[in-house]
Amino acid sequence: MEQFPKRPFRTHGGAPVPHHKNTWQAESQVMPPPQRVILPMQQHIGAPCKPTVKKGDHVYLGQVVGDSEAYVSAPVHATVSGTVAEIRNVMLTGGAPVEAVVIDSDGLMEPDPAIAPPAEIKDKKALADAARAAGLVGLGGAGFPAHVKLNVPEGKSIDTLIINVAECEPYVTADHREALENGKNVLDGIYKVKEILDVHRVLIAVEDNKPDVIQKLTEIADNPQMDPRDEVRVLALRSRYPQGAEKVLVQACTGRKVPAGGLPADVGCLVMNIASVSFLASYMRTGMPLTKKRVTIDGSAVKNPQNVIVPIGTPIKDVMEFCGGYKSEPKKMLMGGPMMGIAIVGDELPILKQNNAILAFDEKEAKLYETTDCIRCGRCVAACPMNLMPTKLEKAAQKKDVEALLELDVMTCMECGCCAFSCPAGRRLVQSIRMGKAYVKKASQKK
Repeated sequence: MEQFPKRPFRTHGGAPVPHHKNTWQAESQVMPPPQRVILPMQQHIGAPCKPTVKKGDHVYLGQVVGDSEAYVSAPVHATVSGTVAEIRNVMLTGGAPVEAVVIDSDGLMEPDPAIAPPAEIKDKKALADAARAAGLVGLGGAGFPAHVKLNVPEGKSIDTLIINVAECEPYVTADHREALENGKNVLDGIYKVKEILDVHRVLIAVEDNKPDVIQKLTEIADNPQMDPRDEVRVLALRSRYPQGAEKVLVQACTGRKVPAGGLPADVGCLVMNIASVSFLASYMRTGMPLTKKRVTIDGSAVKNPQNVIVPIGTPIKDVMEFCGGYKSEPKKMLMGGPMMGIAIVGDELPILKQNNAILAFDEKEAKLYETTDCIRCGRCVAACPMNLMPTKLEKAAQKKDVEALLELDVMTCMECGCCAFSCPAGRRLVQSIRMGKAYVKKASQKK
């Protein structure tokens, strides 16, 4: 077995983004159930679910209301008890209409009588099946179905489990609070996963701007009763965005490089978000599927920024009202952090499984600088963690040159925004690259 690293390995690029961790000391508040929840059937990467209920049906908390036979998918559960008011289309951030189950709450939060802790999980298949039954997806933002990640392909050997607590996006502190408030639960989940997957090296990766988290998790991990073989360690990462990105994290923790188009499993690693592994521990103990989520509510337009635990499907406007409403008119709202979050047109959308923050900014902070001509300074190239050439990608996208986009490896871009953040000319590099990806996908569909 490889030794535990004493310090992180060097990674390329990144950006010194401001932290703005305004809510890191704010203990999470539990929001009462809203009068209505909206549950889109697509809250994950992969195939959308189909509603398994109809208008007028009574549903219990934790009952399956949407599912799919597709492998890359995850069921959706009722997050309140009540009555199905309607099934309608909603427009999410991707721009395509998605079916959604709308439930009017009865205020009772009555759990599904069929809910029970899963039978003792002893093997990899049972672990993956449990993750799917729980509706678990990556809670750090990507929304990748957890059972797919846990079902390690034949021929792949995992020797290192990495727990992602980097949370490098500005403003977002949901994982920070998970570590401080549920540290023992996090370690319970880690030990269960490592035991079933037979992994003997676990690295809890935390940026060094979170000394309280490092201390808290180290104290628990170093307890010989919890980890008698000393196979779980906390690794302090340098505080530089995007340390929490999966491929960057693998390299920082192990020195291994995930190949282009590859997965961490290709280099013997499994990466799990801290909230995901903590939830798994809770699910194994209670059998209650994924029905609630901790989100950071912050930004210059928010009256009382804080971390809030809310039922999934709660309209954003209800969460904002719980936080005191707006102190000024929001001119820009983001689902997620300011680097990789998606702008939304209003607060009618619901909280999704993979949401970790909702940010609302006033006119001053929402203002965009005018773009100027590229001065060929090379800062975007130096900042790119994937060693790409953002300016050339921008030009190829503007020309819709699919061949050039492929030669420049456009699909490797993870859209972290380091290039745009570093650009003194204010070029909208990420938007151009996204368009370039769309041209490549469209061209491949024609073949």
